[in-house]
Amino acid sequence: MKHLSKQALAGASLVFKGEENDPDNIVTKAIADLTATVEERFQKMETKADTSKLEDRLKALETKANRPGGDDGEIEPTEERKAFAVYLMRGDALPAEERKALTVSSDPSGGYFAPAEMSSEFIRDLVEFSPVRSVASVRSTGSPSVVYPKRTGITNAKWKGETQKQEESGASFGQAEVAVHEINTFVDISNQLLADSAGQAEAEVRAALSEDFGQKEGVAFVNGSGAGMPEGFMTNPDIASFANGHAANLSPDALIKLLYSLPATYRNRGSWSMNGTTLGIVRTLKDGNGNYLWQPSYQAGQPETVLGRPVIEMVDMPDLAANACPVMYGDFSAYRVLDRQGLSILVNPYLLATSGLTRIHATRRVGGRVLQAARFKKLKMATN
Repeated sequence: MKHLSKQALAGASLVFKGEENDPDNIVTKAIADLTATVEERFQKMETKADTSKLEDRLKALETKANRPGGDDGEIEPTEERKAFAVYLMRGDALPAEERKALTVSSDPSGGYFAPAEMSSEFIRDLVEFSPVRSVASVRSTGSPSVVYPKRTGITNAKWKGETQKQEESGASFGQAEVAVHEINTFVDISNQLLADSAGQAEAEVRAALSEDFGQKEGVAFVNGSGAGMPEGFMTNPDIASFANGHAANLSPDALIKLLYSLPATYRNRGSWSMNGTTLGIVRTLKDGNGNYLWQPSYQAGQPETVLGRPVIEMVDMPDLAANACPVMYGDFSAYRVLDRQGLSILVNPYLLATSGLTRIHATRRVGGRVLQAARFKKLKMATN
């Protein structure tokens, strides 16, 4: 026990006079000395760890750094600084006397008081086009045009007796050529806009081109002249018209007569074509028994009907007007669409590189024409 006490409590006065042989007194004295030593050390540590002065110094530095000018000392705010601070607080309600210190310009010129956030969401206007492709006969070709042979007449057989001589007859033939036409354009776009938008700007240009080409194609399929563009079914000279009987008011009887003026085979495969304005008027028409000519669709995915036949709403059809043809009925599989080249987009970053622009070319090659005019008939707003 004496040996352990000397090793663990070195430097302490462990033995009192006359008490050398009392182990309890030795241990008690050693513990007391050790406790006093530990308390002294803690007091010294607390003295050394006094951070009040350091905290005061940090507070002073923080206060100084928060002042305008930082460590350079207090700087009197300029007129521009004051005006900008007022703008941040009051926005567009900035007083005229403060506004004069700031430069104001339009957005396209880059005049911003503070940078705006660029959203990835684009606001787009609706682009409508006639859905001719959904009902027409669409084919692909690798040639600039396709020639379709057609029979224009049949033979002329006659009833003869047993010994009567047969007479010659012949069938007549012709051909219909569907030419492929090209539509194209290009767009110049800033290289900085392409880079800053992370590809979103180019995607929007491609979407805009697709919508534009689809709209132009729909117009041509309905009203195209055939010269440098597809021939529209409304401009085909061989399609017969049926008189409405009135120049302004759409006649329910005329619609019924027009429908049944076509051969049954074509009639049973045909569809109505008109724009939304005309369709709204047709929905109000009734027959002689008070029944509406228009009937809603009772099955999902099926079109509404007029006189039992589907209706295709085409925005490029004409409105009701004197001598106009706002309604057409026919078998639209007789309208042929030829695709030679789909929408092709070529990005050229080199042509205008010195101007900081990229040119995007878009090309489409397509043709269209009525192959059998007898499958169609137009309603004309006229008395005869």
